[in-house]
Amino acid sequence: MNKFYLNKMDKFFSLNIDLFSVGLVIAANILLGFTVYFSNKKSISGHFLFLFSLISSIWGTFNYLLYQFQDPFISLWFIRLVMFTAIWQAYSFFLLANVYPDETITQKNRPKPILLLVVSLVALLTLTPLVFSQIISVGNENSIAPKAAGGPGLIIFGVVAIGLVIAGISKILAKRKGTLGTERKQYNFFLLGAVLMFTLIIFFNFIFANLSQNYNFIPLGAAFILPFIISTAYGILKHHMFSAKIIATEIITFFLLVITLLEVILAKNSTEIVFRVIIFLILLVVSILLLRSVRKEVKQREQLQILSKQLSLANEKLKALDQARAEFISIASHQLRTPPSTVKWFLSAILSGDYGKVPEDIKVPLQKTERTNNHLISLIEDMLNVSRIERGKMEFLFEPTDIQDLARQAFEQLEPIAKEKGLGFKFAAVTEKIPNISADKEKIRQVMNNLMDNAIKYSVAGEIIVDLKQEGRKLVFSVKDSGKGINAKDKVQIFKKFSRGKESIKSSAGLGLGLYVAKIVIEQHQGKIWAESEGEGKGSTFYFSIPMDAKKSAGASFDFTAD
Repeated sequence: MNKFYLNKMDKFFSLNIDLFSVGLVIAANILLGFTVYFSNKKSISGHFLFLFSLISSIWGTFNYLLYQFQDPFISLWFIRLVMFTAIWQAYSFFLLANVYPDETITQKNRPKPILLLVVSLVALLTLTPLVFSQIISVGNENSIAPKAAGGPGLIIFGVVAIGLVIAGISKILAKRKGTLGTERKQYNFFLLGAVLMFTLIIFFNFIFANLSQNYNFIPLGAAFILPFIISTAYGILKHHMFSAKIIATEIITFFLLVITLLEVILAKNSTEIVFRVIIFLILLVVSILLLRSVRKEVKQREQLQILSKQLSLANEKLKALDQARAEFISIASHQLRTPPSTVKWFLSAILSGDYGKVPEDIKVPLQKTERTNNHLISLIEDMLNVSRIERGKMEFLFEPTDIQDLARQAFEQLEPIAKEKGLGFKFAAVTEKIPNISADKEKIRQVMNNLMDNAIKYSVAGEIIVDLKQEGRKLVFSVKDSGKGINAKDKVQIFKKFSRGKESIKSSAGLGLGLYVAKIVIEQHQGKIWAESEGEGKGSTFYFSIPMDAKKSAGASFDFTAD
């Protein structure tokens, strides 16, 4: 009695160990196939690897089921199905080797239709008595697998199946010759796993089984796939074929499947086995969906990283181009500044009488020429200032400054031009003495000149009012005109580099640099500059304010590319 129960327990334990090993390998195989497939659905290599893993899993399942039945008819058809899936397994391996690692089908790696026809005919042949005609004996105490009588078709099957495997491995070896580093190591691991897998399958399921008439290893055929799974997984972990996050998810889901499979093995009755098998299958589907979701997330993140890198490179190139442009402007401006500066010196000498008395009819054209020349010098100076700003070489000299005197000098310099245009030009600054402020005198003068000069240029009639006042610890300078006015869109744009209002483009020459330079200068004085207008045709007022004790703004930086 004790011996009887011991035999029963041994069979139960052996059955469950077989089920566990086969189920574990099949689950790992399917997970690997789905992971590769969903990593890149457009990759033809991924498609064929998924096909290979799926066919291998079906083949492993038939191998296991082969020894679960004692009926000769059922056993005969299961052994035929094993051979049927084996030929497709060999063919799918050849297809994978033929395209690996290409992303698309090309004329070079396109499968030959004649080969598919040959494989299809051999596959049909395996389902006929020409390969296996009958079951000689079913499983017994000494042999857990049935023995079948082989036919002449078995030789044809062997030649085609082995030929496909050898051809596939030869393809991979040929491709491996031109690779180096990581890619070569990936080929090595792939080859190692493939060679071990097919060596074990062909030897135990074909050569050894037929020469020795011992078919005991056939039911464990799925375990022979394990070297390929381990080798490929090691290649993934070692050489980063996939993301670490995907690998971690695979490991977690794989262990969950192992635990669930153990529950199936330890089930006490048929009902419990069926229930736990259903749970295992549900968990397998959920695991595949989870891996698909994680893969999608990782792929999106990788795409964002690629785009970010491309954007960074583009930005670096843009900065280099902008720097080159700034250097060109600097060189060109220095060359351009010399002639008008010389002209200015001669005009000033002529008008001052150094070359004799100037006739009145000549003096007026000379004065116009001088103003035009001064405007050209101002444009060149703006270009030089922009170049200095962008190269970080614009220097500021802060010193005690009489801001009222500075404003009046700028006003008096431009007053003749305003009167010549018939414009009212009024200096409405307070008469009370404003304390000296800390400022870069010449640069603040340039800003004042620019604002007043713009008001004169863009006003056809009316009055321009220049104001200067102290508000608490701030100094506020303003220029109000009755010119073209500014719309809401232009108010945002006019302080940007090379930007001008719509009306200014129509009515006045300029580069759109003056207000940009003015903005940088005022910001370096820890102040702000802005414009107000009720709309087009209603005039405008430009302001700037700076603190009474202004110092150069610390850590200031300039945006080379935004404007």
